[in-house]
This record gives sequence, structure tokens and C-alpha cells, in this order.
Amino acid sequence: MDVSLIISNFLNPPVLFFFLGMTAVFVKSDLEIPAPIPKLLSLYLLFAIGFKGGVELVKSGVTQEVVLTLLAAILMACIVPVYTFFILKWKLDTYDAAAIAATYGSISAVTFITASAFLSELGINFDGYMVAALALMESPAIIVGLILVNIFTVDEKREFSWPEVLQEAFLNSSVFLLVGSLIIGVLTGEHGWQVLEPFTQGLFYGVLTFFLLDMGLVAARRIKDLQKTGVFLILFAILIPIVNAGVGLVIAKIIGMPQGDSLLFAVLCASASYIAVPAAMRLTVPEANPSLYVSTALAVTFPFNIIVGIPLYQYGINLFWR
Repeated sequence: MDVSLIISNFLNPPVLFFFLGMTAVFVKSDLEIPAPIPKLLSLYLLFAIGFKGGVELVKSGVTQEVVLTLLAAILMACIVPVYTFFILKWKLDTYDAAAIAATYGSISAVTFITASAFLSELGINFDGYMVAALALMESPAIIVGLILVNIFTVDEKREFSWPEVLQEAFLNSSVFLLVGSLIIGVLTGEHGWQVLEPFTQGLFYGVLTFFLLDMGLVAARRIKDLQKTGVFLILFAILIPIVNAGVGLVIAKIIGMPQGDSLLFAVLCASASYIAVPAAMRLTVPEANPSLYVSTALAVTFPFNIIVGIPLYQYGINLFWR
């Protein structure tokens, strides 16, 4: 593997600010970001990538390549929770296994954005409709996770409120804003992009960098929770992204995705949700322990992907896309 890819990725300002945030916690600095600001930054990032994705979708059109990519995204969002659930069932009860499986079946938009920045650094093109794939992979894992709980629990008194589940899966703020921005990008096209470009393009990396500073603070605070998870879940949180990315790359190769899109697809398959799915699981599967599915996704898988995972998946592409 080309170590320069890891070094290049590590030296990106957003990644370095992520570790600055972690360092602040480790050295017990009083650095704090007021609570409403990270929420505003995450909403901006979702709005910007959704809008850009819609504009790019108009440019590319709905071709066979686009349809196959979106179908592959839905397929991975449905099957990843299933096989990860059975792996996790070796050590965990049904509730925790289903919640973690749903977390790893869904995606991390920030990891996707970091991978986009990585591709831009390397000068590798990627298509904007990959944002549509991102949006489509957010919710199915929640539904699959809840179906697994229903099938494998024997407590007949336990009842789910399916309207609440579906509302949380498809209408939570992240999914709603992302899909809504995508649609507006499609409707306004190039004209809309020119009007909003100073806001959606010029500010983007600065906001991403500041957001990752906050993510570093949050991730470092979650590291203590890993003491409760044990070695099994820590290894799972490192190895399963590599497996998922490998499966994603095989699918990408079969359907003929170009290199840039393949990396983004692999990153989507390898990432884990630490916003939408935990919110849904906390509401619908209160028996599951949040310190397991949040800490593994945020304190292990997220930093692993942005430091080692993204260059590793690119290395695989460099080997097999020649």
C-alpha cells in the first residue's frame, strides 16, 4: 500500500482539526463548541452536498449507470445489516446486535465528504449523483434493523409503533434536508448553482474543518465508553468496514463504476451512522445500549475510515481498476 496516500490524507486540514479536537479532550483543555453550532454546521453540510448532488444529477441525467449505482446502494444498505447482525449475535443479545447492525448498514455523511475532499486532492473526478446514493442508504438499514428485532425477539408483549419508525427513518431532519436539497438542486439546476455557489462552494471546506474539530471533541469523550464494549466490538468496528468496503468494491467493479465513484461507494458501504440511526434506535429499541452502537461508530470506525480506510480503499481501486 502507498503510505503517501495515508500521509496525504492525514495532512488534510479537516483531518488534522479532528485530531486537534481529540487532543483538546486528552490534555483536558477547556475548549468547547456551544451546542447549537455543531447542529447548524451539520445542517449546512447536508444542505450543501444535497444541493450539489441534485445539480450534478441534472448534468449527468438518469442513465443506466446512474440507475445501477442507486440500486446497488439500496442493496448494500439492506444486506449489510443482515450479515453483520449474525456476526454480532455471537457475542451480543438481539437488541444490541440489531442496533449495531443498523448503525453499520447506514452511512456517515461526514466520512463521504472527507472522501470527496481526498479525491479532489488526488485530482480524481467523481459524479455528483453519488449524493443520491448517500441519501438512499440512510434509511433502509433502520427498517432492516427493526425487522431483525421483530423476528428474533420472543417477547410478544413488545410492540413497535411502525408509523413512528417510518417517520424517524424517512423524515428525520438529516434525511429530510438531504433529500429536499437534492430535489431543489434538480429543479434549479445550473442557474441555482450559480446563485448559491459562494455559499455552497466557497464556505464548504471551512465549515467541514470546523465541524470535524467538534467531532474530534465528541469522539474523544466517547473513547471511555469503549472500555464497556470489550475487544470483540473494537475489532468488529475496525474489520467490518474493510469487509463492507470490499463487498462494495466488488459490486462497483461488476457494474463498471469509474474509480472516483467506486471509492465513494466503498466509503458509503464502510461507514457507520452516528446521528440518524442512533436517534432512531433510541426511540424504537430502548433495550439496546447506546454506548455500544455510538462509541464503536464514532470513536473507532469514523477515525479509522478517515485516516486509514479511505487510502486503503483507494489502494484497492488502484490495484484492480487498471
